[in-house]
Amino acid sequence: MLDQRGTGRSTPVGDRLLDDLGSAMAAEYLTHLRADSIVRDAEALRAELGADRWSLLGQSFGGFTVLTYLSTNAAALDRVYTTGGLSTVERTVDEVYALSYDKMRTASERYYRRFPEHRERMRRLVDLAAAGNLVLPDGEVVSVSRLRSVGSALGTNDGWQTVWSLLELDPGTNAFRYDLAAAMPFGGRNPLYFAFHESCYADGGATRWSAERVEPADFAADPTLFTGEHIRREWSETVPALRPWRDVALTLAEHEWPRLYDRAALAASGARGAAAVYVNDVYVSLEHSLETARLLPDLKLWVTSEHEHNGLRAGSVLERLFDLAHDRRVR
Repeated sequence: MLDQRGTGRSTPVGDRLLDDLGSAMAAEYLTHLRADSIVRDAEALRAELGADRWSLLGQSFGGFTVLTYLSTNAAALDRVYTTGGLSTVERTVDEVYALSYDKMRTASERYYRRFPEHRERMRRLVDLAAAGNLVLPDGEVVSVSRLRSVGSALGTNDGWQTVWSLLELDPGTNAFRYDLAAAMPFGGRNPLYFAFHESCYADGGATRWSAERVEPADFAADPTLFTGEHIRREWSETVPALRPWRDVALTLAEHEWPRLYDRAALAASGARGAAAVYVNDVYVSLEHSLETARLLPDLKLWVTSEHEHNGLRAGSVLERLFDLAHDRRVR
């Protein structure tokens, strides 16, 4: 298990980085943490281990890194496995987020069909947030956009339980305030997730707050529609833990990123292995995943609605991928 740059024990990104470098240099530092740099780290590790070739498993962003690896160092790879990680190739970040809104619209309506009474509860919470009356234990005055981001949980197998439990609580209680804080993504535990998130989808070009720019009209009109990994510029001002990262996030949003993938190299890579593609994935879309898979004809696909994006942790996904890759009878 390789702790990717900026995470785990690989010099984890935190507020100390701002203290040591200042915002401008910290932003420049973060430009070296994407998949292309991680592939170079992996190649250094492979050389240290003395391995001629090895196999990779990439979950979500790890799968994006696998695609970059296949674009630059395919000869070093035996088999590759990805779970919810076949990112789009040569599409813009705006296309990625536009499609992800479609996925969240479907997930929202599916949730409200199951629990119709919760739409009105969500509407009441939206009114409280708009009036500045939802305040977290750390002092954050929860904005409407932050409240809606609890929908990110709907991208996991049991995440609906998180949303259901939250909406069943009295918003005036400590339990609600603490559970809301825990349910919202992009907090202070790992500021890299906020400052850097849109950048991981940028196969060239600048992101310029893509999720904000491509928000559909119905999402703007109906705040009961949940959002997922759709970050907002305003959070750098309204979320106490993210305020120190405001200048870094603004700088990275304007950064012109180099390409991550090479379509011709992917098609010529001869990649073998298997990929789990989740039909209802709200983070890495089915449509874009299948499009990318067509560049890798020897990569076997398991397309399933049995799991959501976190299927690797929730079931026997990897065992099934091994069976597919080695032409064993699927159990």
